[in-house]
Amino acid sequence: MRSSPSFIAFSLLFIALLPSIQAHAPINAHFRSLSPFSSALETLQKQLGYTFKKIGLLRRAMTHASFSEENNKALAVLGGSVIETAVSFKLLSKDIDVSASELNKMVSRVSNVESSCAVDGTRLSLHKVVRVAPNTNASAPSVVCGAFRAIFGAIAIDTGNSDDAGSVFWNLHGDLLGHALSM
Repeated sequence: MRSSPSFIAFSLLFIALLPSIQAHAPINAHFRSLSPFSSALETLQKQLGYTFKKIGLLRRAMTHASFSEENNKALAVLGGSVIETAVSFKLLSKDIDVSASELNKMVSRVSNVESSCAVDGTRLSLHKVVRVAPNTNASAPSVVCGAFRAIFGAIAIDTGNSDDAGSVFWNLHGDLLGHALSM
């Protein structure tokens, strides 16, 4: 049995284009066929109620410095600032007459590693998602808190707007503000 030249040409073209076709597959199909880490990122996005346009930002946010030079440290700094700004804004909106020292105390309580930041990160199971070196404890409060903060830095970069990241923070943190402020 002899194949026609057009069938052979089509087959060769299809084989040549297959990698390009796979690269442009819908993101959900792409995730399903990838690693457990990619699946964990997909689940995390659902928990956050935010889907990244640039998934590499979330990958970086979930990468500790012990694991790679391309890590979440800078995103955590930005994310910490996003959280502090969101908390300050909300507190000042409720009481414009609050003193600067009282405002600082309240912001510190909400962004404290042990009491609030790591608790929120643990609620999201970030200790199961963040990539760390084998000798690093992924459940350590500083690791979980760094990953939690880095998420909001990554969202701010992804959207180009820190207010969007602050909104995602409040959607997650919600009514826990009152609890954190009463400690």
